[in-house]
Amino acid sequence: MTSAGASRPLRADARRNRARVLAAAEEVFAAKGTGASTDEVARAAGVGIGTVFRHFPTKEALLAAVLVDHLRRLAEQADALADARDAGAALFGFFTHVVEQAGGKNAYTGALAEAGVDVGGTTAEFGARMRSALERLLARAQRDGAVRPDVGVAELLALMVGVSRAGEHAGREVQARAAAIVLDGLRPRAADI
Repeated sequence: MTSAGASRPLRADARRNRARVLAAAEEVFAAKGTGASTDEVARAAGVGIGTVFRHFPTKEALLAAVLVDHLRRLAEQADALADARDAGAALFGFFTHVVEQAGGKNAYTGALAEAGVDVGGTTAEFGARMRSALERLLARAQRDGAVRPDVGVAELLALMVGVSRAGEHAGREVQARAAAIVLDGLRPRAADI
């Protein structure tokens, strides 16, 4: 792993500091929004502001790193679930998890886009990994008869985004009900059985 702009690997203590800053940033931004300051992140991480800026030269770089780290974890989770014994339950559980935590991801994406950052380019690698894992998980769930056969990964992702956005506009309770309705609609129809 290298820091921004560096070509050599980080020392162990620098890797730990970077990880502490990322974890603290995720907590601070979740609690106070993306408008929270880098000083607050440094205090929460127990490091000086110089350490934050050594790893993340701008607040946008920090926000992007938090978003990428979040998407990396989601992609890893989707990869692991692709081999789950009950592919249908794994897919529905992952769908629900993505929807429930999407507010934070959407806040990062919005703040970065507003700052002129190419969010699609920044997150492309992990978006592609997640899509690939979801394709495998969806195919397994369909083979197991848990998901209707006419659903593709593009529709699945569109439904995740739509239900995630519902929470921003209608609140968490409506979002949870909408997710349940969508998941019910993904199950095979009588004609598919």
